[in-house]
Amino acid sequence: MKVLLTKDVPNVGKVGEVKDVADGYARNYLIPRGLASLATKGAIQEASAHKQAEQRRQVRAQTEREQLAKAINNTEIVFKAKVGEQHRLYGSITSADIAEELARKVGQEIDKRDIEISEPIRHLGTFKVPVRLGPKMVPNITVVVEPEQE
Repeated sequence: MKVLLTKDVPNVGKVGEVKDVADGYARNYLIPRGLASLATKGAIQEASAHKQAEQRRQVRAQTEREQLAKAINNTEIVFKAKVGEQHRLYGSITSADIAEELARKVGQEIDKRDIEISEPIRHLGTFKVPVRLGPKMVPNITVVVEPEQE
């Protein structure tokens, strides 16, 4: 029996694929659980239209991430902080602080988990901080920490 998979099924196939499976397997397991439907002409056309729409959505999201990466590469963020002995900060600059300021600068929300710093910044200076936007897209922002003028 030919079925159109509506969800990923281990050892059978992925969403949108048309597979030839045993009649009992389709009738008693796949179809009742909503994992597959009969592979009619209309269902196959609908699945291909859905797949094309998903591809267009992914391409659009990719171009938006590329534009955001270009904007982030040219961004410098300056933090003013109170400083103690040996240019050490009272407190620290965290990934949440960086994400909040970066979102303000580029006009788009940035998740603090996408800011890749191993530990909070606790000293004055200039730091290159990577921002993960995708699997192969990691632009760097420049974070400058200056002493607060009293």
